[in-house]
Order: sequence, then structure tokens, then C-alpha cells
Amino acid sequence: MRTDPHRNLTTSLTAVRNLGILAHVDAGKTTVTERILYATGTTYKRGEVHDGTTVTDFDSQERDRGITIFAAAVSCDWDGHRINLIDTPGHVDFSDEVERSLRVLDGAIAVFDAVAGVEPQSESVWRQADRHKVPRIAFVNKLDRAGADLDTAVDSIRERLHPAPLVVQLPIGTEDGFAGVVDLLRMRSLVWAEGRDTFDEGPVPDALLIEAQRRRRRLEEAVAELHPLALEEFCAEATLSAQTLAAALRDLTRTGEGVVVLCGSAYRNRGIEPLLEAAVAYLPSPLDVPAVRGTQDGADQERAADPAAPFAALAFKVNSTATGRLTYLRVYSGTIEKGEAVLDVGARRTERIGRILRVQADRHAEADRAVAGDIVAVVGPKAVRAGATLCVPSAPLLLEPPTSADPVVSVAVEARRSTDTDRLVPALVRLVEEDPSLAVRTDPETGQTLLSGMGELHLEVAVEKIRRAHGLAIDVGRPRVSYRETVARGVSGLVYRHVKQEGGAGQFAHVVLDTQALEPEGDGGDGGFAFVSTVTGGRVPQEYVRAVEAGCRDALAEGPLGGHPVTGLQVTLTDGATHSKDSSEMAFRTAGRLALREALRAGVMLLLEPVVEVTVTVPDDAVGGVLGDLAARRGRVSGSVARQGTAVVTATVPLAELFGYATRLRSRTQGRGTFTTRPTGYAPAPSVASQGTASQ
Repeated sequence: MRTDPHRNLTTSLTAVRNLGILAHVDAGKTTVTERILYATGTTYKRGEVHDGTTVTDFDSQERDRGITIFAAAVSCDWDGHRINLIDTPGHVDFSDEVERSLRVLDGAIAVFDAVAGVEPQSESVWRQADRHKVPRIAFVNKLDRAGADLDTAVDSIRERLHPAPLVVQLPIGTEDGFAGVVDLLRMRSLVWAEGRDTFDEGPVPDALLIEAQRRRRRLEEAVAELHPLALEEFCAEATLSAQTLAAALRDLTRTGEGVVVLCGSAYRNRGIEPLLEAAVAYLPSPLDVPAVRGTQDGADQERAADPAAPFAALAFKVNSTATGRLTYLRVYSGTIEKGEAVLDVGARRTERIGRILRVQADRHAEADRAVAGDIVAVVGPKAVRAGATLCVPSAPLLLEPPTSADPVVSVAVEARRSTDTDRLVPALVRLVEEDPSLAVRTDPETGQTLLSGMGELHLEVAVEKIRRAHGLAIDVGRPRVSYRETVARGVSGLVYRHVKQEGGAGQFAHVVLDTQALEPEGDGGDGGFAFVSTVTGGRVPQEYVRAVEAGCRDALAEGPLGGHPVTGLQVTLTDGATHSKDSSEMAFRTAGRLALREALRAGVMLLLEPVVEVTVTVPDDAVGGVLGDLAARRGRVSGSVARQGTAVVTATVPLAELFGYATRLRSRTQGRGTFTTRPTGYAPAPSVASQGTASQ
């Protein structure tokens, strides 16, 4: 029977779950979220993506396009637990929204299509969760679709994501006949009758009993291999009790050694209650994850998830609405009440919390306070940016902000009417405040305003948001990709002397540099740049060495080939000299910048362009044309798999060649082809001129 969602409600931290819904686009994330809200009694009508009636896809563009664009937070109560959910985008262009969400989550539900299994963006968001060490459970969705197969989907999880999938359910029925699941822990059946929102619990059907016993045995063996205590009981008793199995599954989920796999059909509202039970049972509370770490006065510190500790929170999203500026916070420690002053640690600015809101996507409920473990929105801070740390002024702690990927595509934007030019700039500034993966700059050659983002769709959505929110008519130029430059062959022993004398104290700095390509294992994760000093005997004091490094970093902004950023470079300072009066940090910084520019011009440079992995799904009769088109776009095909009358082709293609590909693919396949992309980095490119792409 359906569990009473409000039974035993408590505000204890052990009863809080901060979870995200992760998946590839169209795998059913938003539908899963809507069914969770319905099952918990938060909503009383099931929202549908195709009808534009969902709670979390509330933005007009999301409803028009039928995809999730902006991460949306909602809260619900289930069996005495408070669940804070974030429905994240599945399209690759909005992966930065996923990154910011994962930074503040304690666990996640990964949703997979039972027909397609692990898709490209499924793999990308899984790797993002790996980096943040976010425990996950898996939900194989759409088991009512033609061609759905739980075992095939699980095999793709094992092969492409590499955790140990621990399947705890067996489907009852296939495709249109999918009616429920067998719970392998308690060996019971859960069946949802057609047209009903609740399930009936009963014994395992006779026709599935042998298969259920076999799968239960396989689950016990898999768990015993990974969990020492479960192995002891398995060796002693030749089986595992439901209690031992559940405890082991919880431990394996939280350590990341295994992933619990459940199944169902969110559209038909089948499998959601067991998914909620699993989320509560296996995913961690704020007390189960390590204490948040930050820095205070340069020293590392931890702050526990304790309402009585000093207040510390991370702003992970900023949104401007008709009623004011909302700043979304994950509270890691302490308690904050409305009206209190907080410190924006990075900006060293004090802000006041005017209102605290419990979030239901675009709807909000007032609260008097927020405590450790909460995800809330606040009104009042006027200049807080996404990634900022807010703390009690008496105990500042700087938390690591979410990382943002560098934009790879740019368009020129300008107001269509000259009278709107002054309104465009603040609109762009507000846009970048809300989405740090966007960037705005002025092209020094043309004077055009360039808006940069993660892809065509990302920029299209951003421009449309300005049009709708501000009523501006905007002209947009052709998309252009962001190139990089790297060193193919460096130089050794480049000598540079910076001498400047204009009356009074002069400037003197003498440096000797080597440059070389940075080996992948030598990249310290600092933007593809490493600086090493081998100077001995104090010929260049340490403070001047740091100044040389700062100057070299200044020079990375523009390479000699076309003014593109330089990456993949190691600079070694081998020697130098100082002057007793005229040497200074400024002089050595200038020398470092000019010396590196000269070294790059003297070496052999290589132009790099962004490349993506493209996965194209097309009918069998269109494969030849699609392969030819990919080859014409300088694509390298890496694989092709036949699947029930369709072919799935994987290729690596330069991003610059994919502009307009969606229209071309629809034309070649009579609208039956689809494709997804996943960034894979940069690769050597032909000259910019030969591509017909403007440099930037």
C-alpha cells in the first residue's frame, strides 16, 4: 500500500536527504521528479512534460522545448524524511548546471532509459558525480517501452560506468505488459493495476519464483564479494538475511563500490515508491558525508553539519525573478535567521538576509530560519555570485566554489534598435551572474560584443532569455568556436633583459627561460600550464620568481598564431640576474610576460580546436549518407552498433563543423535521426583561414 508521506515527520539531520536527479536528455528525469512529488503528496496532479504542466520545468523555454534547461530545487516529505531534490538538465550544453548542483548534493538518483541504456550524457554526469564523490542509486526507467530490457541496460552500466551494479528488483511483465516488480530483498511482488496510483503487495508469482530465487542468489554473491561482514554471514549461513543485505547495500552505495539498481516506468507511475524507499535507505544524510572543508587565513579547516556550529553556506545558484533576486544556498553548518547579516567571504562584503524561502521550483514558502543540511533560497543579498561562501562574520570560512568549464562557442550580439543599446549591457551582466558558464567580452578588433557559452543551444537559450525577460530585439551573429594554441616545439635558453630608465628609480630584470610542451601527467590541473624554477644560488630571489610566474600567466591570454589562449605549456626559469636598486617585482613580472611572448614566437606553435564525441542514431537505410556527411565534416568514426532496425554511430568531430548539423541530419533521415554530443577536449586544427571561421 502507499505509504503515508507525512508519517513520523522529523527535522533531524539524520532524516534529511539532499539528492539530485541525473541522466541523459529524454531518459525521464523530470517525469521521475514529478512522480516523486505526486507520490509524496506534495502535488495532487501528475505533471507531464509533453503537456507543459510539470513543476520543475516551469520556465517558458523549458516548456516550449520539452527539455530541462535550469536546475530546479523542490522539497518533499516521505516516511518521516525531508527530501530536497534538484532536477538537473540532461543536455550537454547545460552540464555546468549539473556541476553546480553536484557540488552541494549528498546523493543522487541516476536515471537510465531501459532501451538505450547508458547514453553519452549519462556517462558524462556519472563522471561528474565521481569527481564530487556523490553516492548514487540507479533507476532503469521506461520498462514499458518496446525493446526495453533491464539486463541489457545493467550490462551497459557495468561496461561503461564500471561500478558493480547490484540489481534488487525483477520486472513483472515486459513492454506494454509491464505491471510491477519483484523486491528481491524481501521476496515480495509489488503490482500496480492499470489506472491505479497505489501498488498491491503479495507473494512472488509462481511463474517468476525460480528466476527471482536465482537473481536473489546472484545479488547475495555479488554483495558478499564486496562487503566483509556480509561475506562472514554468507560463509556461515550460505545466505544473507534481508537486514544484512540492506545494511551492506547501504555501505556499498555510500563508499561507491556498488550501485543499487531499481526499475520501473515513471510515466505509468510504477516503481516510484520503492525508489523513494531505496533513496531513504541507501543514500546518505548530511551527517553521513564528510564535514565540509574550507580555508581560514590560509589554513585548512573542517566544519561539521551541526546547527550549533558557526554558520557557513555555499551559494550555488542565483536567479533574478519578478519579485527580486534569489540566491540559492546549501547550508553546511550553523543556523541563519532572517534579518541576520552574513559575510561574503570572497568579496569581503557584508550582506543581509531579508527573507528565507523553502523552494518548490518557482513557488516558495516563507521560513524563519535555515539550519545545517538545508537547501533554501534567500532574498536580500545584492551582489552575491554563484560559488560565493556566506559565513557568520565572526568565523569566516572560504569553501571551494564549483568549477566552470571554459566556453567553447561565441556569437556576436547587438541590440537591433540603437535606443536599446544601453539596456543590453545590464541584461548581459545579469545573464552572466545567473549562469557562470556564460562569458561576455568585447572583440578588440571589431568592437563587437561577444557572448560565449557551451554550445549552440546554450547560446540560443541565453539570447532568447534576454528577449523574453527584457523585451529586447537582438541581432545575433554566426557562431564561432574558441580556439587554443599550444607548443609543438619549445625553445631553450631564451635570454630576456628588461631595462627601463626614465629618471629616478629604474626597472631591471634579467631572466632565462626554457619552454616545452606540458606532458599530460605533468599538468597540475592549472589550466594546462606549469611553471618550474631551477635557479640556484639565490640569483633570483623567491619573490621575483613568483613575479616571473605571474608575468608568464599574463602572457598566456594571447598566443602568437591568432591571439588565442595558450595551453599545454611548461616554462622553466633557469637563470637570471638582479640589480641592487632597480629590480622589483613589477620589473620581473614585465620581464616574464615579454620573455614568454618572445619565446612563443621563436618556437613552433600549434592551433587547437574543440572536438566532441557525436553519437548519431539513424535508421539502417540512412547509415551510408550519415557516414559520408560525418567524413565531410572531418569526423573520425570510432564505432557503429546495430540495434533493432537502427544504427548507433559514434564519431569524433570538430565542433566548428557541427553548426547546423541538426537540420542536415533531419533532412538526410526524413526526420528520423537524432544525435547527441559530448566534449572530449582539443585537437590539432588546420589554419583558421582554411576553415572560414573568424578568429577570436
